[in-house]
Amino acid sequence: MQKIALVDDDRNILTSVSMTLEAEGFEVETYNDGQAALDAFNKKLPDMAVLDIKMPRMDGMDLLQRLRQKTSMPVIFLTSKDDEIDEVLGLRMGADDYVKKPFSQRLPV
Repeated sequence: MQKIALVDDDRNILTSVSMTLEAEGFEVETYNDGQAALDAFNKKLPDMAVLDIKMPRMDGMDLLQRLRQKTSMPVIFLTSKDDEIDEVLGLRMGADDYVKKPFSQRLPV
């Protein structure tokens, strides 16, 4: 089973997105800030990470930068930052995709 790390300071996002991913067969680990995620990733990397940008202690951009120093695992930004410059910056820094909140969580029928 593939493990996805979900990193967001919004408890509602952590709950709803993790439930959706688990329903699709993924194992999900949740973290409420970038530093907590980095500490866990230094012990064992997940197969993929979904990161918010605006978080306490370490934001998603800083976390991505640190991850790219040692891994090429897929990283998706899931964020309310909707400026085009943020999206371009995130993708140039090495994110694999950039999804803006709010978003649909409907599963295919």
